[in-house]
Amino acid sequence: MSGTDRNAEQHSALRKAATASFIGNFVEWFDYATYGYLAVVIGHVFFPQADPVAQRIATFSIFALSFILRPIGAMLWGTWGDKYGRRWALSWSILIMTMATAAISLIPPYATIGIAAPILLLLLRMIQGFSASGEYAGAATFLSEYAPSEKRGMYTSLVPASTATGLLVGSLFITGMYAMLTDAQIESWGWRIPFMLALPLGLVGRYIRTHLEDSPVYREMQEASEEKAKAPAVRVPVTYVFKHHFRELAISFGVATLNAVAFYLVLSYMPTYLTQELGMDEQPAFVAQSIALVVYVGAIFGMGHLSDIVGRRRMLISACFGFIIFTVPLFLMLKTPTFIPVLAVLIVFNVLLTANDGTLATFLAETFPTKVRYTGFALSFNLANAIFGGTAAAISTWLISVTGSTLAPAWYLVGISALAMIGMILTKEWSHQPLRTE
Repeated sequence: MSGTDRNAEQHSALRKAATASFIGNFVEWFDYATYGYLAVVIGHVFFPQADPVAQRIATFSIFALSFILRPIGAMLWGTWGDKYGRRWALSWSILIMTMATAAISLIPPYATIGIAAPILLLLLRMIQGFSASGEYAGAATFLSEYAPSEKRGMYTSLVPASTATGLLVGSLFITGMYAMLTDAQIESWGWRIPFMLALPLGLVGRYIRTHLEDSPVYREMQEASEEKAKAPAVRVPVTYVFKHHFRELAISFGVATLNAVAFYLVLSYMPTYLTQELGMDEQPAFVAQSIALVVYVGAIFGMGHLSDIVGRRRMLISACFGFIIFTVPLFLMLKTPTFIPVLAVLIVFNVLLTANDGTLATFLAETFPTKVRYTGFALSFNLANAIFGGTAAAISTWLISVTGSTLAPAWYLVGISALAMIGMILTKEWSHQPLRTE
C-alpha cells in the first residue's frame, strides 16, 4: 500500500470514528437538554400534587438520582472498554441509552398510574445514567487514540462539541414546540416527542460503531499483550487504577468538578433559572440559550486547537480563574432579565465553559495509560458528575429557596471553581507527547 493510500485509509478511519463519537454524544445530550428544558412540564406531569417549587426540586432530584449508577457504570464500562475494546463498549452503551430514552416517552402520567409514574421515570433515568457513564469517556478515549498527537486537542474537542450540539438542537426543538403547540398540548403529549426521536438516531449511531475497527493505540496494546511483551494485560483495571494511578485519579476528579457543575448550570439549568427564578418569558430565554450554544459550538474547536499549542494545564487553570472572577458579576447582570443582557451573559459563560470543556476530555485521556485509559477517564469524570453535576440544578434551586437569593448558584459555582483550580495546580502537563503506555 502506497503512502497516499495509507493516509487516505487513516483519514477515512478517523472520519468514521469522529462521526460515531459525535452521534452517540449528540443523542445523549439531546435527551439531557430535553429533560432540563422541559423540567416545568415534567414536574406538572409526574408531580401534579406538589407546589411549583417542589415540582422543580422533585424533577431535578430525579435528574440527580439518575447519576447514582454513574460511578458503578464507570467501573463496568471502563473495565469492558479496556478489556474488550472501545468499539465493543460504545456499541452497547448507545443501544442501552437509546432504548431507555425512547421508553420514557411511553410512561403514563401520574394522573393515570399514580406514584408508579415517577418511579418508572426514575428507573429509566438511572438506566440512562448507567449507559451515559460509558458514553462520553469512551467516545473521548476512542477519538483521542485515533487522532494525530499534534491535533489531539482539536479532534477530541469534537466530543464536547457534540454534547453542545445536542443541547442546541434540544433548545431549538423545545423553542419550536412552544411556538407551535399550546401549553396543554405540550403537557398532554408534546413532551414525549423529543424522547421518541432518540430511537432512530441511536440506532444509526450503533450501526456506525459496529462497523469500526478499534483505535490503533488499543490494537497495538492488544498485539503486545498477545505476544507477552511490554504491556501485560490488566485483569482488573479498576483495582489497577486505584493502586497505581490514585494520584492522577484524585486530581482528575477535582479538575472535572468544575466541568460538571458549570456544564449543567450554564447549558441545562439556565433556561429554568431565567424563567422560574427571574420571571423571563420562555421563548426569549430559549432563543438566547440557542444563540449562546451556537457560539459555544463554534468556540470549542478553537479552544481545543489552542490547547494543542499552549497545553491543557494552562487552558484549564485559565478557565478556573475566569469562573472565579466573572461568575458573580455575570449573575448580577441577569437581575434585569431582558433579552440583550441575558444573551451577553450567556455568551460570556459559554466561552468560559469552552476553555474548560474543550480541553478537559483531552486532558483526562492523556492522564492515564492505554491499558486503563477508559477506566481512569470514566471513573474520574463520572464520580465528579455523580456528586456535583447531577445535583447542580437541584442544589441551586434548593439554595435559592433557603437563602432567598438568586445569586446562590453563582457563589456555588465560584467555590467549585476554586476546588478545581487546586487540582489543576497539582497536575502535570501531558500534552505535546505521545499518549502514555505505562
